[in-house]
Amino acid sequence: MGYRLSLLDKSPLDEHEDAAGALKRTVELAQKAEKWGYHRFWLAEHHNTDKLAISSPEVVIAWILAHTRKLRVGSGGVMLQHYSPFKVAENFNQLASLAPGRVDLGVGKAPGGLPLSTHALQYAVDPKQKGDFAAQLKLLNDWLSVPVREQNGDTLSATPQPPQTAARFLLGASEESARLAASLGWNFVFAAHLNADERDISRALSAYSHDSNGGRALLAVPVIVADTAEQAKKLVAEGQLYRVVASDGQRVNVGSLEHAEAYIRQSKAESHKIEERKSAVLVGTGEEVHQQLEALQAKYGVEEFVIDSPVAQSQARLRSLELLASASVALA
Repeated sequence: MGYRLSLLDKSPLDEHEDAAGALKRTVELAQKAEKWGYHRFWLAEHHNTDKLAISSPEVVIAWILAHTRKLRVGSGGVMLQHYSPFKVAENFNQLASLAPGRVDLGVGKAPGGLPLSTHALQYAVDPKQKGDFAAQLKLLNDWLSVPVREQNGDTLSATPQPPQTAARFLLGASEESARLAASLGWNFVFAAHLNADERDISRALSAYSHDSNGGRALLAVPVIVADTAEQAKKLVAEGQLYRVVASDGQRVNVGSLEHAEAYIRQSKAESHKIEERKSAVLVGTGEEVHQQLEALQAKYGVEEFVIDSPVAQSQARLRSLELLASASVALA
């Protein structure tokens, strides 16, 4: 078994729990993840939801860095469309200066919420000046790569300048995203927890490997582990992923038909189409799930998996991640 395991955490709130409690558990999970041998610990960004506690991954990254020693910590990811690339560069240069060699900058194209929060986040932003996502990502890459720019005799840089900049990852679920990552020299993570279509995965990973001269992408996958296969299957929530395609070109993956319909109500696009998306959770004991990961590695050449744990109950989710790590050690 020759692959790394990393974690994606969304800081979900348990029933009757507030955000402070969920974030406390996130820090504790990061500390356990470091002990268990996970390589990275990434934090997702979500807006206008009472179910998840992280709207600003950068703030939580700093807190987790302060409470761990060697774990790589990062965003999975920053929703770049809402923000100034210069400010994102400053944020992650700041983090990388606090913990050199331990910070990951993961960037996503999705909004991280429904149109109401998107409109609020982009209030007074000129869409024409902002440019499309590819232009924003290139500008962010430039600010991270070129420390100082001349502006009419004066200089402008995304300070502070860290001894080692944050590692850069583009999160996506399409061949287009894979090629964009490769063109900028960024790592690529295919979000198979949002789109498990085997053709899409194969095309994206092949394109990334070709365009990056043999680079290996990461694969984000949903995983549920329990002491027995029967217990693991009981933890799998009924559900179907959906993609909303709007006439203005916006595409968003959501976790329920209810969210898809809410997106349409809040969107200003003239028309929409809802597509069902395949969801494939890896389920079983630790050994059984590692067999499934090994099959994916053999198929796609993946050297690192980012684990998303869609278990509703916090103690069962913690146990799932511990068992996965324990089986990893046993099989190594």
